[in-house]
Amino acid sequence: MPSDTRGAPWVRTRLRTAPWSAVALGVLVLVSAFLAAVLPRAVEAYETDGLRDAVAGAAPEAAVLELKTPPPGLELPDEARAEAVRPEALAAVGARARALLPAPLRADPAQSAYGVRTAESLEGLDAALPRPDGLPPRFTLLAQSAAAAHATVREGRLPTAGRVGVDTRAVEGAVTRETARALGLRAGSTLTLAGYPDRPLTVRITGVLEPRHPQRSYWSAEPVLRTPGLVSTTGRPPQFYWEAGVLLAPGAAPALLGGRGEPERYWRFAPATGRLTGADAPALIAAVASLEDGPGLVALRGVAGPVAQLSTGLEQVVGAYTATRDAIAPVVAVAAFGVAAVAAVVLVMSGGLAAARREAELALLRARGGSLRGIAGRLLAETAVPVVPAAACGLLLALLVVDGGRPLPAVLGAGAVALLACAVLPVRAVVAHRRPRAHRERDDLAHARPGGRRLVAELTVLVLAAGAVAALRRRGTEGPGDLLVSAAPVLVGVVAALVLVRLYPLPLRWAAGPAGRLRGVVGFLSLARAGRAPAAVAVLPLLALLTAVTTAAFGGSVLAGVADARDRAALLATGADARLETADGTLPPELAGAVGEVAGVRQVTAVGFAYAAERASDETRSLPVIAVEPDSYASVARLTGLGGFPADRLGSADGVLGAVASPGVAERFGRAPRRIVTDTGAVTVRVTAVNPRTPAAPEGEFLLVDAAGLKGFGGPTTLLAAGAGLDAKALRAAVRDAGAGVSVTLRAEERAALSGSPLQTGAERVYLWAVVAGAVYAVLALVLGLLRTAPEQAALLALLRTLGLTTRQGRRLLGLEALPQALLAAGGGMAVGWAAVRLLAPGVDLDRLALSGASGGSVPGGAVLRTDPWSLVLPGAVTVLLAGAVAVAQAWWAGRRTPITHLRAGDTR
Repeated sequence: MPSDTRGAPWVRTRLRTAPWSAVALGVLVLVSAFLAAVLPRAVEAYETDGLRDAVAGAAPEAAVLELKTPPPGLELPDEARAEAVRPEALAAVGARARALLPAPLRADPAQSAYGVRTAESLEGLDAALPRPDGLPPRFTLLAQSAAAAHATVREGRLPTAGRVGVDTRAVEGAVTRETARALGLRAGSTLTLAGYPDRPLTVRITGVLEPRHPQRSYWSAEPVLRTPGLVSTTGRPPQFYWEAGVLLAPGAAPALLGGRGEPERYWRFAPATGRLTGADAPALIAAVASLEDGPGLVALRGVAGPVAQLSTGLEQVVGAYTATRDAIAPVVAVAAFGVAAVAAVVLVMSGGLAAARREAELALLRARGGSLRGIAGRLLAETAVPVVPAAACGLLLALLVVDGGRPLPAVLGAGAVALLACAVLPVRAVVAHRRPRAHRERDDLAHARPGGRRLVAELTVLVLAAGAVAALRRRGTEGPGDLLVSAAPVLVGVVAALVLVRLYPLPLRWAAGPAGRLRGVVGFLSLARAGRAPAAVAVLPLLALLTAVTTAAFGGSVLAGVADARDRAALLATGADARLETADGTLPPELAGAVGEVAGVRQVTAVGFAYAAERASDETRSLPVIAVEPDSYASVARLTGLGGFPADRLGSADGVLGAVASPGVAERFGRAPRRIVTDTGAVTVRVTAVNPRTPAAPEGEFLLVDAAGLKGFGGPTTLLAAGAGLDAKALRAAVRDAGAGVSVTLRAEERAALSGSPLQTGAERVYLWAVVAGAVYAVLALVLGLLRTAPEQAALLALLRTLGLTTRQGRRLLGLEALPQALLAAGGGMAVGWAAVRLLAPGVDLDRLALSGASGGSVPGGAVLRTDPWSLVLPGAVTVLLAGAVAVAQAWWAGRRTPITHLRAGDTR
């Protein structure tokens, strides 16, 4: 029987020979593919949540799409006009118009409505109605659909309508509880409304309603329907009158056609957010533009009438979201570039480790006639067996962990990881064995001579980094080319790593000479070994560590700047840790004592306000004069860090009150005594100190004086409390016990409101996890670098132990050998992180990331990228500690085996 002369399959043989190496590579690729796939999905997920929150949280009158058109003209018979505004006709038009909304716009049927309303409110003629300045109230009538599904009847019943025509002058209506309370209405009341040519319209109130979801679009798209308001006239002085809404039965719409209230048909479509994604924002703006003045409007006019118009503020809502997203994205991309760079270095090092371990095998294959193509193909095949399934598993895990989002970016990310992991070992082998060779040349740092190609590559990276930094400083993070701008911190770290690698051998050579004259050999050997490390072992881990430390330092500074800006914005909103105010009268005298007993409160001060008329050129303006108790107020200002001053600056002498003024007031008043007239009387003040801000009035101009010096002062209207961690529930309970009418504003709640946006929280979460992942990869790079030299180090340690080196000295030798690279990475990382923050700070705008929930979007001295000392020192210190720990662990593991085992392992004869 003939024997089988075929050799064993290459891939199976290699995998059976080194199964744990294949498993380790698979795990590394799985984690890397998962991160590469989950990052774009996580970004798209928080962008989707941000868009949905922006649309759902917008004011209904801004977000709703309102299609309206006048009623049929007077040239038609009254019956035809009435039929056109009946509920059946309006519902049919609404259904056809809703079907014409272009994607991704979709209407929420539960909150959408249609009906007929009076564009001009009608005057109420009843003498019993309230008239604040003698002006009668005015009412907007709405015959709106589906009232039963959106309201609970608290009194009476819902209005009904029989066969109502154009000439009908008596209909039924309902009002909300707030309208009934403000205007003195109840079930059974009647309203007589002017605006009809023959006789007034009588509306009999049949019910008082409680809105089920008052803040949603059904009630809030027309706010006057839910809550009445006082409206001022344009005269001087202005006069006020009530404006309210009355809900009619849908069938009563024809009665509105007979008056002068300019009736109009309307269909309100509340946007549905459940199927929106972050990628829909441009299409959403385009769809709204088409509906307002484009092909979409032409289609709607074919359904609703030739003069129909659609109005909405949705494009402003989506535009604000887009601006915030575009400002946040480049900052988040910094972390993405950082972790991607470190992960790429680790994958390259894993392939380099395998190539180094198989150096002799590959050299033998090449010497015996193996072709580069054949060797590369076999290496590619054996690498792809664990890599491709691992990348597929990482992709699948990412798809399962983060729901929603487009799959293409995740597939591209996982595919890039698989491609890099498969290509590293074949490429390294082809480059190293282009020519057959009998022995391996030295490639350590002491003898390595970088060629022209490396110089060109380094200069290219330097030019890219300089261009990215210059672009970021000139135009910020907006505009085309932001990917290069976002890569600026990583490029700066890469340039620093390349420079440090070129300079690295010099201090080692300088230090090795003096160390050789010492009595012990550990110091000299460690420096000599560090200088003779392979160039790849020194360059790649240093590059990974520097990139990780730079990204962590930059990210820590970003997060610290965001936190500082929010803290400052919250402080400027309240002036202290808690602010208690009353709009009418003065605060109860016992409230200050009750607040002072609340857990966590360290100081309480009472504040009152008076106003002085100050003439400037040809106009008179009001200057706030703040009356305080000097000692307690100065203590609160000092504790909050907002305009602290010595309490004696508010002292009085010879009838002149000392005052603390804002810079503008101090410039106008000077330092001489000045007499001012307030609404509590005249007083003479002298400016003794200048502060840009003060807790009672964090923004604007002010004049701070001692309350005891103000004659006729009515009493405090505001309490300021300082104290970290004060009990909010106990504080509100104390306010309730002291009496109603006092509002409580907490600095912690204002701070939380600034970080509640899904865009903000999602971006911060992604940034934090990216920095953590980069740090883990940096540790892996350090471990891989030590693993590459582990056999040689173990053999050397065993040889030295035969010559009398103790175990403790061996551990010191390995620790000191790893120390120069760790110190270089830590020191270089801190320096590069500091330089990156300083270089890039002028071009990074953190206002959107930190304060998108704040009114105005910025705070003076707030969201500025500045160096955070902890973010610089902590990553560097952790790097040194980890390098030492890995070296000690390696020495301990090498010490477990006998010296003869290590010596034989290094013998290739």
